[in-house]
Amino acid sequence: MCELELISLYDQLFIASKKIVDFSDDVAVWLFDGPMGAGKTTLIKSICEVYGVKDNVSSPTFSLVNEYQNTQNERFYHFDFYRIKNEEEASDIGVDEYFYSGDHCFVEWPSMIPSLLPEEYIYISIDIISEKERKICLSRKRLGNKQL
Repeated sequence: MCELELISLYDQLFIASKKIVDFSDDVAVWLFDGPMGAGKTTLIKSICEVYGVKDNVSSPTFSLVNEYQNTQNERFYHFDFYRIKNEEEASDIGVDEYFYSGDHCFVEWPSMIPSLLPEEYIYISIDIISEKERKICLSRKRLGNKQL
C-alpha cells in the first residue's frame, strides 16, 4: 500500500527528497526498489544532500556498502546488493549490525536479502514514467509487511 505517492521530475528531485525525509520520521532503514535505471542511486544522493552529506555519494555496487557522514557527524550507510550471489555475502559484512545501529541505512536491491531485512523500514518504490519523470511510492513497514 502506497502511503505517499510523489511524481518527480529530475529537476524537482530535491523537493521530492525533502518530502521523503519528512515522511520517514525516525525510521533508520530505507529500502529502495525499482528496475535498473530507475534512479535509486540518484534519489539516495539527493536524500543525502537533504541531510547535509558532503561526501561523494555513489553506488557501492562492488564494495556492497559505502559510508557517508554529514556536517553533524551523523553516519549514513548505502548498500547495493545487486551483484551478491546469496544472502550469506550480506551477512558476512555484518549487515545486521548496520541495520540495528540506529544510523540511516539506504538499501538498493533489498529483494536479494529478504531474510536479513530488519523488523521495520521505509519501503520506497520507484517506477519510470518517462526519461525524466518518476513515480515514487512510500510506505512504512514492519516485518511481515504490516504497516507501521
